[in-house]
Amino acid sequence: MDVRKITVEEFHAELQAQGMPCREHLAFVCPMCGTVQAAHDLINAGAGGSFEEVERFLGFSCVGRWTNAPAPRGKADGKPCNWTLGGLFQVHQLEVITPDGERHRRFETASAQQAQALLNARAGKAVQ
Repeated sequence: MDVRKITVEEFHAELQAQGMPCREHLAFVCPMCGTVQAAHDLINAGAGGSFEEVERFLGFSCVGRWTNAPAPRGKADGKPCNWTLGGLFQVHQLEVITPDGERHRRFETASAQQAQALLNARAGKAVQ
């Protein structure tokens, strides 16, 4: 599996391109279950009470870790799982490289359409 490597600046640009109204809605895609999720979802699942408290899990651990979700299934199905990138198996597809050369595994950033669909679904609006 090829791992995409980007700089911190490129990572921030991808997140900004989602067009979200605040950082709590910046979205990522779990590589195991395909769930699109944001800090808002981690907060609602009980991973912490604020962005600052859940930031370390964002794009690194699936929201299902806090909702008693089962382990990843045979294929991505969009339902949360209990996957984290901190385990033995390295299935991540994205690494963010800091200026000092340190590599940080992350879930892929969601597309603007995926992020907007998550925001719309959360607001109870019809997804366009």
